[in-house]
Amino acid sequence: MSRDPRPKGTPIPSGRLARLTRLGGLAAGVAGGTLAEGARALARGERPGMGDLLLTPANARRVADRLAEMRGAAMKMGQLLSMDAGDLLPPELSDILARLRAGADPMPPRQLGQVLDREWGPGWRGRFVDFDTRPLAAASIGQVHRARLRADHDEGRDLAIKVQYPGVARSIDSDVDNVAALLRLSRLAPEGLDLAPLLAEAKRQLREEADYAAEAGHLRRFGALLADDPRFRVPEVAADLSTPRVLAMTYEPGEPLESLARAPQATRDRVAAAILDLGLAELFRLGWMQTDPNLANYRWDGDRVVLLDFGATRSVPPDLARLYRRMLLAARDRDRTAAEAALRAFGALDDRTPPAHRAEALALFDLAAGAMLHDGPFDFGRSDLLQVLRDRGTALAQDRSAWRVPPAEAIFVQRKLGGLYLLAARLGARLDLRALVAPYLAEPDLA
Repeated sequence: MSRDPRPKGTPIPSGRLARLTRLGGLAAGVAGGTLAEGARALARGERPGMGDLLLTPANARRVADRLAEMRGAAMKMGQLLSMDAGDLLPPELSDILARLRAGADPMPPRQLGQVLDREWGPGWRGRFVDFDTRPLAAASIGQVHRARLRADHDEGRDLAIKVQYPGVARSIDSDVDNVAALLRLSRLAPEGLDLAPLLAEAKRQLREEADYAAEAGHLRRFGALLADDPRFRVPEVAADLSTPRVLAMTYEPGEPLESLARAPQATRDRVAAAILDLGLAELFRLGWMQTDPNLANYRWDGDRVVLLDFGATRSVPPDLARLYRRMLLAARDRDRTAAEAALRAFGALDDRTPPAHRAEALALFDLAAGAMLHDGPFDFGRSDLLQVLRDRGTALAQDRSAWRVPPAEAIFVQRKLGGLYLLAARLGARLDLRALVAPYLAEPDLA
């Protein structure tokens, strides 16, 4: 059934105690690394602060390696912390934590077989001509395998089989709580910052991502919505092989979007425009969004964009969509008063915000609006806008007393929008963003 050589992997710790022990060992390792680095700094005659000692590349490597080994909510939280679009870590640490975005360590074939025995029954191999135990991809919640059914089973269809790691679903609450404790221990989260609403929302989102039956429903819904759109292709669900822990779907061939790096400019622009337009439609028309902007969730078949992975799909509250529309209208109209009101509604500003912070936040808003919503194409590949915003935003965030936790729903939408910017930048796209956004600003709000 499986091709050789057999893949290697590391077993996923599935019990709560085993996962807690791994995180406890991680905390001890971070603490030990901090003490060692402090001793070395003192020997050099330096007097580093605790933040400098905790946020070392060695400690970041410890965190990334252990979370990638654990998978599940622990790894997902690490991915969210390390997102390119808006993290607050120094670049050298972000580079190391990028390991979490690149993928997880796959589970070994023996453990994979045990999972599928539980889901499909011990005789499942007889249904396939081939089942490749080497995963096509390994992420935080599960890994994907290519398989081909026997001719007497649904015409020998080529399938992609998404298999959830054992113990991931039941470990979500404890993983999130433990990673939050690690954040507090490492002082990445300021004292007094109320993370409870964000953590509760993270748990809810992760529970939904771990429900493959729900993801199958999202996949069918997107397939129906985009059935007549020639820009996209969506896999079909193989219902007879899908369970709450296994999602079987048609294998859709395509190349990574990175393969378009040498494509004509018009092709790159067309692909980026289609994906950004879909994101805007999700926000303003559908009220329903796939919020994971990972580049690996998109493929290119030479004609259409293949959409993959709908686990992180969630509804967008109408009030939030209205708030984003207010923000874009303020940007288009260069209306600072409206911009400040929208930023307050987002929770980014309030009466406690120092005047200097308020002025800088509005200056950053003006900078982004002016660069992106002017008439004519915006060159994502050549623009340094994101780097400028990150540098100035990081400087602004040095005063942690000014940190505010935005609405949890906005964080997931912001994650998608930031990821779409990065995608367009990777493609080197040139898009008239004002024209792209205009139809959505002219429409009535969702009810």
